[in-house]
Amino acid sequence: MSGYKHLGLLTASLVAVLLISNVASTKILQVGVFALDGGTFLFPLAYIFGDVLTEVYGYKASRRVIYIGFLWLAIAALTFQILVALPPAPDWELQEAFAAILGLTPRIMLGSLAGYWAGEFANSYTLAKMKVATRGRWLWTRTIGSTLVGQAVDTTVFLLIAFWGVLPNDLLLLIAVSNYIFKVGIEVVFTPVTYQVVAWFKREEQIEIFDTDTDFNPFRLSDIAYKRD
Repeated sequence: MSGYKHLGLLTASLVAVLLISNVASTKILQVGVFALDGGTFLFPLAYIFGDVLTEVYGYKASRRVIYIGFLWLAIAALTFQILVALPPAPDWELQEAFAAILGLTPRIMLGSLAGYWAGEFANSYTLAKMKVATRGRWLWTRTIGSTLVGQAVDTTVFLLIAFWGVLPNDLLLLIAVSNYIFKVGIEVVFTPVTYQVVAWFKREEQIEIFDTDTDFNPFRLSDIAYKRD
């Protein structure tokens, strides 16, 4: 990751959060009046990392990392599907449990990938545009504002693809509202920490990037290879 000292660490951390959250999301929890999937507790960090990534390194770097995360999510999902399909050893009695937890159905797998892709790009685009509009001031407005947009897109896309017609509509709505409130709430609570992390990364990298002339096409793959902008 030429030219940057800490982009590799941020990329690895984001991918780790995505993979762990994807497995944890197979459990639905009841927390007070909220119904949450298990991934809700860690997944907000993906958006915090995404905010730091776009704020510090710009939309181009964020686009590269989003695709790296997407690739490894797809590989993990495909690996689990293959392992579930392969015959278990005769004396191994956990096949049904393994399949129930890690054998994501095609709809859940597709919903997870589509929700991540759409939500992360919505988050990164919103933050980059707001940074230019605010001339780099009021960081809290764009970290929270971009999360409001990104989480709304992510949650909606995932739940519609994965569970529409499978779960009762009232439960689906409860999960959507619960997840959205919790995830946005985490972003708000962690805003002071985000300020400190962003300041540290900018000081370490000695950069301040504004996406004034950036091509925001999310499908542009020609500059996926890392280079200092």
